[in-house]
Amino acid sequence: MAGNASSPPLQQSLWRRQLAEALAAIPIDRQRRLRPLQPAAGGAALLHDGGTPLLDLASNDYLGLSRHPAVVAAARTSAAGEGVGAGASRLVSGSRPVHAALEDNLAAWLGRERVLLFPSGFQANLAAVQALADRHSLVLADRLIHQSLLSGVRCSGARLLRFRHNDLNHLEELLLKVRAEAPQRRVLVLSESLFSMEGTSVDATALVALGERYDAAVLLDEAHALGVLGAGGRGLGHGLQGIALLSGTFGKAFGSGGAFLAGDQLVMDWLLQSSGAFRYTTALAPPLAAAAQAALTLLLEREAAGDPAGPALLRRAARWRQALVAAGWPRPPGNGPILPLLVGDDGQALALQERLARAGLLVVAIRPPTVPAGTARLRLVLRQDLPAGCLARLLHALGPPPPPVMPLHP
Repeated sequence: MAGNASSPPLQQSLWRRQLAEALAAIPIDRQRRLRPLQPAAGGAALLHDGGTPLLDLASNDYLGLSRHPAVVAAARTSAAGEGVGAGASRLVSGSRPVHAALEDNLAAWLGRERVLLFPSGFQANLAAVQALADRHSLVLADRLIHQSLLSGVRCSGARLLRFRHNDLNHLEELLLKVRAEAPQRRVLVLSESLFSMEGTSVDATALVALGERYDAAVLLDEAHALGVLGAGGRGLGHGLQGIALLSGTFGKAFGSGGAFLAGDQLVMDWLLQSSGAFRYTTALAPPLAAAAQAALTLLLEREAAGDPAGPALLRRAARWRQALVAAGWPRPPGNGPILPLLVGDDGQALALQERLARAGLLVVAIRPPTVPAGTARLRLVLRQDLPAGCLARLLHALGPPPPPVMPLHP
């Protein structure tokens, strides 16, 4: 065809040149690489590229349930009986009894009226923000919220204002101002109960009280808290009925995959009727739902036996924080299983990551844009199934902190 004859060669296309220029502008030390890791026998160890086994101090499998026999068996049985995938969305032919059972059991566990399952936490957060905000709304968000929540705000078209990290006084200043200027405007407040890169937690009770005082909906992301924080691992929002929506995932303490939103009947009915993120996606794979149900059963059994999983992990986290301080590092913020060690410089953080890898420890350097510029860090994550002696190994491999080391965000 004549039109094809005059088309520019593929390598000269304008959009390709623009992408190439944008890619070239990313510094080499900030470009991401995939690192295939093969699970090895023993649960907590991973084989890096088929080489030396690395002790996993990076994953979010806080309770070690991803390889628990009961969780694995539940997924295997479901796959054998129902297949691997659901085959369609929940509103077509993708709903299975395991979905309904997990939703009902989660709702009862969390003390919420209803739960809806999603294939991923990112997708659940997109749906949550879009359900509670539109282009006429104002969103007040902690400045360190997850990218999925920020993406939800952009998709909603709402105006965004950010308050200082976990600074509820600043949040109240913003709420006072908006209510003075626009008493009828819909306002949504976004925060997390355990911030994944900071290790810090919001005062959920005070947050919800502000939402109620100023008639603002509150969306609390419990992804990293569930299974670890709160009564029986139910998160910091447990018992706080003023929360409009809770979001949570199964890919962390539950050892499976997928996510959910929990709320009262009104909000969940609105989600079901209006959410494209729920309506137009294939349902959560039944084996993942079965595995999440098995994990929930294990949490309930441990709680009934008087040995919930969360407190033991938090006590271990306290010991690690004390030991790091004694070794000269600033105390990692928070009290949960995420322990960020601030390094500051990207290159120093990467050098420490490589030093730890040579010592057989998998610890990942977190750098901008994931965290603010100048706050590159090592993100240590504790797991219930870590073997004895790994703290001593870590301290020996780390050595003294590189100067200067500044405190993380208050």
